[in-house]
Amino acid sequence: MKRPSDKLAVHRTRGPLPNFRRALASGTVRVGFLGGSITDQKTGTRWPEGFAAWLTAKWPRVRWIYENAAIGATGSDLAVFRAKRDIIDRACDLVFVEYAVNDNGTPSERRARAREGVLRQLLASGRSDVVLVYTFMREFHADMEAGRLPSSVADFEILADHYGLNSVWVGLQAWRDVRDGLMRWEEWLPDGLHPEHRGSYSYAQAVIATIEKGLAAKAKTKAIPKPLDPLCWEKPRVVPFAEIERTGPWTERRWGALNWIDQVLFTTAPGATLRGKFRGRNLVAGFDFGSASSEIRWRIDGGAWQTSVRDRPAWCGASGWYRPLVLAENLKPGAHTFELEAVHGNTPECTGCTTCIPFIASV
Repeated sequence: MKRPSDKLAVHRTRGPLPNFRRALASGTVRVGFLGGSITDQKTGTRWPEGFAAWLTAKWPRVRWIYENAAIGATGSDLAVFRAKRDIIDRACDLVFVEYAVNDNGTPSERRARAREGVLRQLLASGRSDVVLVYTFMREFHADMEAGRLPSSVADFEILADHYGLNSVWVGLQAWRDVRDGLMRWEEWLPDGLHPEHRGSYSYAQAVIATIEKGLAAKAKTKAIPKPLDPLCWEKPRVVPFAEIERTGPWTERRWGALNWIDQVLFTTAPGATLRGKFRGRNLVAGFDFGSASSEIRWRIDGGAWQTSVRDRPAWCGASGWYRPLVLAENLKPGAHTFELEAVHGNTPECTGCTTCIPFIASV
């Protein structure tokens, strides 16, 4: 019996993998991963593990180097500011980008601009073949049953078509495995979102098939096209800590609590303020965030003050969630100023007033 979902494709091969081929021939291959907790290596049970095992078995004489830079509960809006440090500067030959799930709740314009910014940074390096990976969340289910692409996946596919990127819908493959009786739902998603050993094996098998199809492809590679959105977040500019004026007990600290963060601006004092200048249309600040974190009051160009009210789910702990906060969007081009103040959250979930800022950056 045919179902509406049968018309959906797991694999979309749009071109070869020249950088991966070159690296294989050289004898050393660096594989990078950007994504959320479904790709994060922390548990040792996610799909990159099975994929890595296949690569090692298939090419046992190759030196394999893995740069898994996926972080749970993060999306493309943070990856924009991490891609250079954690993937590009490490000269990865093959990079997987998995944000369809974690970007799902982000406003569509912001996620489109952030995603395109990440992809253009990776492609501009000239070193990496980029493959998009789409996983699964409960909110995708109704669209899949009806034979539709969930909007978060559909938006990624627009970028994949424009840039000629191969993509693989691993969530669709696993969903079909369950539908066909090859795997139980609870084997796939024990907690409703994160595959463990059996579900991750299904995801890895789909990725393996995509790589095999890419290696067999013979289409010529093309130059990087113009951006779909000229306002995409392609060129982030970090405001140097030395150029930020401080009032109150701020310190700069080397940050060992999260290996994705080098240094931070740090205070525990409510009322401590920062002031600075930036150029660009958007301003984003990063935080090591948790229940013990402050909230932030800020304004741009002397305008009205705004105050953050961020959720603090029990799983995030007192700190440890690398979290961006968009302070301004769609400003006029040119120079701007910002003022930022640490304030207590004043909710039952807010247990402290620690402010830990790895970056303030414009795009």
